[in-house]
Amino acid sequence: MPSSFSPGRLEAFSDGVIAVIITIMVLELKVPHDSGWPGLRQVTPTLLVYLLSFMFTGVYWVNHHELIGQLHRCNNRILWANLIWLFSLSLIPFFTSYVADHNMDAFSVAIYSACMLFAGMSFLLLRYTVDCKLERESRNTAIAEGLRLKHWASLALYAGSILLAPYYPRVALYSTSLVTLIWVVPTLGLFGRTPPDEREAAESR
Repeated sequence: MPSSFSPGRLEAFSDGVIAVIITIMVLELKVPHDSGWPGLRQVTPTLLVYLLSFMFTGVYWVNHHELIGQLHRCNNRILWANLIWLFSLSLIPFFTSYVADHNMDAFSVAIYSACMLFAGMSFLLLRYTVDCKLERESRNTAIAEGLRLKHWASLALYAGSILLAPYYPRVALYSTSLVTLIWVVPTLGLFGRTPPDEREAAESR
């Protein structure tokens, strides 16, 4: 196995796996037997859980793209950390279907939140692995304090949802969904803020 390789290959492989994960989630959506609004209301919880899982996957895809884009070369540690993260993502379609089929009961929400916690921890491991590689290349790209706080806040919300699920499963699921807001809202330029990529493009003109 080569000691280093192009990050483009890693990103392309990861994109393919993520595309399959999203496809599997879509295939799990079933058309309701009843027609009209009653039938649509019947599958609304399933659609909402699918939307939440899709947003989770999308947030990870965007952050993975930005993370790997910093690299000139990848090493074996990054490869294995990336595989662990992809494994955690590959579990999302199963637990998405599980929580929907069990009507968001306490146990299903708890293990769904545990799946998200595993995904968050594995991506944090990948980020630290990439950061160590950049430091060895004498590039000062340590994780910014705000980004570090968002990572740990996300993990705290996942862990809190696991503890909350036995008592208030739907509230625990709402708590888990807050993670998407933590990551998506700051990148949309809302509340008068300019997204980082647009700001960099404006400064280069």
